[in-house]
Amino acid sequence: MTTVRHAVFAGARDALPLMIGTLPFGVIYGTTAVAAGLSPLAALAMSVIVFAGSAQFIAVSLISGGAALPVIWLTTFVVNLRHALYSATVHPAAHGWALRWRALVAFWLTDEVFAVIEKRLMERGNEALLPYALGAGGGFYLNWLTWTAIGAWLGQQFPDLAGWGLDFAMIATFAAMIAPQLRAPTPVVVALAAGTTAWLARGLPFKLGLILAAFAGVAAGVWMDHKRKTRAAAA
Repeated sequence: MTTVRHAVFAGARDALPLMIGTLPFGVIYGTTAVAAGLSPLAALAMSVIVFAGSAQFIAVSLISGGAALPVIWLTTFVVNLRHALYSATVHPAAHGWALRWRALVAFWLTDEVFAVIEKRLMERGNEALLPYALGAGGGFYLNWLTWTAIGAWLGQQFPDLAGWGLDFAMIATFAAMIAPQLRAPTPVVVALAAGTTAWLARGLPFKLGLILAAFAGVAAGVWMDHKRKTRAAAA
């Protein structure tokens, strides 16, 4: 049986490659926030309170453009709607947790942390999932805060750092994490549906293409699961 301590360390260990991948992302956010007029402390405070990379980038962009608060709130809300899908996926395994732990894991459930937790669910089910999720989420949270702070400081020293193309590391990290799962028909169909939708809807405002891609992937997964159950019932 996996001990609590081992599960916490396992979560942090499994999230480590994604922590490395988000290193430039955090640095670029801190740099961008300072360039947009936020103080380093305000840039760090946004990471502490919001902890959502894409929403933070969009919020900083809107703030620098003088957007009203309702516009910022609505835009970031739409961008983060995909997290409702993450919560729905984890809920069956987490519904028995105490409210304080569910709230904390929900706050930490970013794209990267969800990917780590989902992989754990697929491989080992609910075994020691809470401490594992706390290790992955807590480690990723501290990592994001650290590189945000470093980025905010570097933003004052090197104002053009955001244009160095360091965000490619994030794309490469996600590609490396998804590729091993594309060994069965269902993940392949889901990836094709989501990827095609994201590409076709890439010109939509407020990152709506991302939301549509998420729903397309879910729909494809449900359809493939229905086909599998139908074939099994007919056998």
